[in-house]
Amino acid sequence: MTEFNRYALMMEALTELKPEIEATRQLKPAPAMPPLDEVLAEFQPMPPEALFLGVASDGLPLLLNLHDPTPGPILIAGDSGTGKTALLQTIAVAAGKMHQPEELQFGALTSHPDEWSALEDIPNNVGIFSLHNQSSEDFILSLASWAHSNKSSQQSVLLLLDDLEVASNLDFDARQNLRWLLLRGPARRVSAGSPRRAAAFRRAFLGRTHGPRLPQGLSFLAPHASMQRDRGS
Repeated sequence: MTEFNRYALMMEALTELKPEIEATRQLKPAPAMPPLDEVLAEFQPMPPEALFLGVASDGLPLLLNLHDPTPGPILIAGDSGTGKTALLQTIAVAAGKMHQPEELQFGALTSHPDEWSALEDIPNNVGIFSLHNQSSEDFILSLASWAHSNKSSQQSVLLLLDDLEVASNLDFDARQNLRWLLLRGPARRVSAGSPRRAAAFRRAFLGRTHGPRLPQGLSFLAPHASMQRDRGS
């Protein structure tokens, strides 16, 4: 049998087996996840300073202490389409359910404001700002000004940055203020989360999402004491 005939037979066999191979690669559909309200109720009571980030692989909540600046901004890492934006949105929704606006507010900077339209009516929301509009630079300046003068306020602000790469194209003043917010903001009650890498991010967590309602299966990297993974008291 010549090399050509052997190759032809191998290709023919592969063609016959391809449907079976593809069938084994198909993932089973993820089980339906409970609504976020049910998940939050299961873990109550949680500390008043806690920001709910998701559910860890051990079944316990992953919480960020908003009053501890040590972790710095949070990076959400994952491949395209793995649910990073959905996770940011779930964190924002949970923030609205767990905190009064006078305790915690959030603002989002994004290249696709339409993807955030469902969050516009949350009382804690100060705005969804397009990174292609002057309003995003105005918001960064306003937030930086508030943080610079914030030495005693008990209110926290959550900055959700949905596209750090596009934010790098903002004008010089906006970029400098954003850099200051990422580096110094946590000490002034401004916590930031983004699904893009930057040198200012000292903490990151990886995970997966099942459906649009609940991020699940999170595994935190480089844990710190301020990242609480218990049920609280």
